[in-house]
Amino acid sequence: MLKVPSTPGGAAILSFGEYQPSNVVTNADLAERVETSDEWIQSRVGIKERRIAGPEDTVVNMAVAAGGKALASGGLSAEDIDLVIVATCTVQDQIPNAAASVAARLGIVAPGAFDVNAACAGFCYAMGLASDAVRAGSARNVLVIGSEKLSDWVDWEDRSTCVIFADGAGAAVVSASAEQGVGPVVWGSAGERADKIFLREGKYLYQEGQAVFRWTTTELYKVALEALERAGVEPSDLAAFVPHQANLRIIESIARKLGAPQALIARDIVTAGNTSSASIPLALSRMVGRGELPSGSLVLTLGFGAGLVYAAQVIRIP
Repeated sequence: MLKVPSTPGGAAILSFGEYQPSNVVTNADLAERVETSDEWIQSRVGIKERRIAGPEDTVVNMAVAAGGKALASGGLSAEDIDLVIVATCTVQDQIPNAAASVAARLGIVAPGAFDVNAACAGFCYAMGLASDAVRAGSARNVLVIGSEKLSDWVDWEDRSTCVIFADGAGAAVVSASAEQGVGPVVWGSAGERADKIFLREGKYLYQEGQAVFRWTTTELYKVALEALERAGVEPSDLAAFVPHQANLRIIESIARKLGAPQALIARDIVTAGNTSSASIPLALSRMVGRGELPSGSLVLTLGFGAGLVYAAQVIRIP
């Protein structure tokens, strides 16, 4: 029989970290470039402003900044980390992966390191993998980062997309724990709809907005409810609902169907835009930083995006 490492039996989030570029682009700024307006953008997607990266803000650089803050917040050093997972779909080069470079920049020596591309659901996928790795004894402390530079893949003359996407990074440390703090991930895909979000001409993000809107608002609340059921959590137990920040109307539509009126709803999209796999950890880190989520709070996360892929899980705030 093969030997199996002994573990404390659970995995929990230890800390969060975040990074946003300093450059703020308002709706008025975009109205000077394309035919749009503040009213048009807010009525359709709910965004007032977003952060757009400069040349120095690469996917790796932003991931390093967010990951370093998560380590510091958790009181850990580079030596404590043995696995680094970067969720991203916007690296400019497929080789090398971002995770190994991020680890080296943070001074983490010889960790396991890989990237996850599940588009805007990437962070939830990565959290599920991190939790499983810790519970199986494959790792003790995992640094999970969502980092995206979507501005590199936006046609800035296309008002249907340039008003939505933005840049940033969010991170979390998942560590061995006596109690489980990361619920089972409920994930899946609708590959028959993969043509609804793709790279036009191989370089510009494009989506069929109405088709994606219908899919998300009619199907994904079921995934969220299943994640609650599998975690043994009632909607009334939730302190917050933190979905991918894709569109404010989508967020509020799904939230209404959860039956959790007491839960705080993340609306980070209003000032951060859609940052794909970075949006959930960014929102979580900012909510914790503002004191909106006390330690021990139960939060439902839900990611969804190109593929079309989705994932949901319940987490406990450190």
